[in-house]
Amino acid sequence: MDNKLKIKISIADRVYPLTVDPAQEEGLRIASKKIDAMIKQFEENYAVRDKQDVLAMCALQFAAMAEQTVIDRSSEIDDAVSRLRLLDDKLGNIL
Repeated sequence: MDNKLKIKISIADRVYPLTVDPAQEEGLRIASKKIDAMIKQFEENYAVRDKQDVLAMCALQFAAMAEQTVIDRSSEIDDAVSRLRLLDDKLGNIL
């Protein structure tokens, strides 16, 4: 049996029917609420002519956040590798 859920997600006053895994439902609902909150923020703070413009800005902001997370993680990995190499050098000198 296919354990898919049929849900409806509302974004920018439009309803989108989706068929999803149960594990995805909460994340999708949270994401749609964040998108709607961001839309409201853009509409309140900027002169917006069209919902498509607002949605494009939301997409850009979410994509930028995702990319920044990748950059931050890469930097953390580089730092960890540097520290491990330093520790390996120190241990090599002791042994």
